[in-house]
Formats: sequence, structure tokens, C-alpha cells
Amino acid sequence: MNDAPSQEATMNLEDLYLEEVFTDQKIGTIRRMTPVDGEGQPDPDRKAVFIGQAQMMTPAGPLPLNFELEAENLGQACAAFADAAKVAMERTVEDLKEMRRQQASSIVVPGQEPGMGGMGSMPGGGKIQL
Repeated sequence: MNDAPSQEATMNLEDLYLEEVFTDQKIGTIRRMTPVDGEGQPDPDRKAVFIGQAQMMTPAGPLPLNFELEAENLGQACAAFADAAKVAMERTVEDLKEMRRQQASSIVVPGQEPGMGGMGSMPGGGKIQL
């Protein structure tokens, strides 16, 4: 038996939000996260949070971008969307460049094939042996 402590996924009743999604069906979406109590009623002690979502096209396909919008209401969130998306895209491009630099400078050890987790070659891998 596993002696590790049990890690159950439990919902925090003090940190619940009602999620609403707004979209223009062109540029992206804005999620309004309205704080609620354990009964699902609005919680006036906490502020709503606005989260922007967009996609950045890459050679590997679309990459999702998620970013918080500093706003008090939906109109302000819409006005802040373009600038926040630009910052998120720039940050993502820099992160991708850094990952590429790290990958290019990684040390290759004989017997470790990419994606094999250091296991070396698998039997029957097409190598000719005499």
C-alpha cells in the first residue's frame, strides 16, 4: 500500500466565483469572475476579476494566451484587452526564446535518445547488427 498522504481535490467555499464569458467572436474572450459565497450569492467583500483570453499563431499551431485585465467593469476590460494581450504575447515570445536557448545548450549524453528519459535505445529500433 502507498503510505503517502491522501491528496483529495476539495473546493474552497471561501474562494468561489461565478464565471461569465463575453466574446466578440473575432479577437478573443473576456471571462468575468464574480465572487460568490457558499450559497452562490454575490460576495460584496471581494471584487470581480476579469481575465482575457486570445490565441497566438505559431508554426506549431495556435497557442492560448491568458492574462488578467485591470478593470472595474466590462467596458474597462474591453478597453484594456489589446494592450494586455500584446504584453502577454511579448512575454510568451520571450519565454519561448528562453526555452529554445536552454534546449540548444543542453548536454547530450551518449545512450540517451530524446524522449526516452535516459533509457537508451529500445530493442528492435532498426539498428543493423551483425
